[in-house]
Amino acid sequence: MIRGVHTMFYTSQPAELRAFLRDKLGFTSYTDVGDGWLIFDLPEADLSCHPVDAADGQTSGTPYLSFYCDDIAQTVAELTARGVEFVDAVQDVGYGLATHFRVPGDFVVQLYEPKYTKRHLHA
Repeated sequence: MIRGVHTMFYTSQPAELRAFLRDKLGFTSYTDVGDGWLIFDLPEADLSCHPVDAADGQTSGTPYLSFYCDDIAQTVAELTARGVEFVDAVQDVGYGLATHFRVPGDFVVQLYEPKYTKRHLHA
């Protein structure tokens, strides 16, 4: 039976992104598979399926990864203090409050505080 999901970022700066995930976002790695290739032990996760509209430039099969938190104002403040660069203001996007931050490799990732109820599996 499936018991988890493995996510990946493809980046032009893998060592820097691994350090960012460890040092800025606070994720711990549980193994190094060689040459500094860290596998991080992430907190809880969820998965959803969204419709696409080609008229909006969306492509079917495109993966999307975002991080969520319980208090976006507090999390943004903590991450900013660690040197994380946010590229936009927190906005109400319907399903939650969201913003985006830059990571090594020069791409952005979403951070959001969900409005919907999350089921916490781990204390």
